[in-house]
Amino acid sequence: MPACIKSVLIVVFLMLVIPVETHGAEPIVVGVPLPLSGKQMKDGQMMKDSFEMARKLINENGGINGRPLALVYGDDQGKESVGEKIVRDLVVTDKAVMLVGGHTSAPTYAMAETANTLDVPFLVCTASADRITRKRWKNIYRLNPPISEYTKGLEDFWMKSIKPKFISILYENSMFGMDGATHMMGFCQENGIAMGSSVGYDRERTDPAYFRSILALQVDDPPDLIYMVSRLDDGVALVKAIREVKIEVLLCGGAGGFTSDEFIKRAGKAASHLLTATLWSHQLPYPGTKKYHDRFLQVYSYAPDYHGAEAYSALLVAADALKRADSLSPGSIRAALDKTYMTTPFGPVKFYAYDGFERQNTVRTLVLQIINGRFEVIWPLDIATARFVPLDK
Repeated sequence: MPACIKSVLIVVFLMLVIPVETHGAEPIVVGVPLPLSGKQMKDGQMMKDSFEMARKLINENGGINGRPLALVYGDDQGKESVGEKIVRDLVVTDKAVMLVGGHTSAPTYAMAETANTLDVPFLVCTASADRITRKRWKNIYRLNPPISEYTKGLEDFWMKSIKPKFISILYENSMFGMDGATHMMGFCQENGIAMGSSVGYDRERTDPAYFRSILALQVDDPPDLIYMVSRLDDGVALVKAIREVKIEVLLCGGAGGFTSDEFIKRAGKAASHLLTATLWSHQLPYPGTKKYHDRFLQVYSYAPDYHGAEAYSALLVAADALKRADSLSPGSIRAALDKTYMTTPFGPVKFYAYDGFERQNTVRTLVLQIINGRFEVIWPLDIATARFVPLDK
């Protein structure tokens, strides 16, 4: 065989078997709104790190039909007031063909409304307020379940294992907190569980004296368990305050700030035996789940929680849709998203309409317990890594 032909065959073979990062072609821009400053910046950074991992993987495997995927970030600061400007900058100035991201519910709601007005598809990956996918906004899709579904696993565990009769609810005064508390009130009413105090608190205040003042009712009439809807800073302060005033009840978190290793580190012994709902664990048996977790830990030297898994998986979903779209028009991208049916490290993804939600994905939710200073899956039983440890053990 002539040497020139042999060389050509070798090049073709290498192109087929070795992932090649795209070069030279015009990039396809996706806008990513995240809180990269402010109180939620740690979650925002974890999500950005995960987006970058996914972007690199996508481009190493040919990008979007030979064109590299480029990400442009917008810092929403976790504030509703800057949401509209962030989206307009990403779409009008940076020419993003779609958006992927969204962490805190209030700014994401504002950004979703603007994206829909501008006719730009927006795949929300973390913001959880129910209303985000109940507005009939044709451009808004959501990978993560709504807040009303976050606690399905926790509620199932309660009713089948500990059967609480008296619950109190403490929640931050945000869209995320109020939607989560409202859902839990409805659950208690439907299941004949007596309600203790239901208290909303200022999430900007984390001083011990403030939390002690709102815990007075819990001290006088302690419930079977206290359910909390909080982010990281206020979640840590709240749990510490509960333990300081000697309320010996089972503590349950509604995901949010209770799912990260940082929470365990900062809350210390006060976090022992706390239960939390979560949407994801690296112990889930989905393809790529463990690989994503281990690679993230290796690259960034800290472990991701569900916020990171959602971001990583959302970009894979967006890339898959962009590859299948007939063009980069909003209608073509929406049509491709509508036909999405794939399994990601976060779990299965398909967008449904149900119970007033539209273009909404749903996943099985889990229950973690902090046992001996680490998270263990205790529910569902088929993937449990440990048994539930009651508070008095």
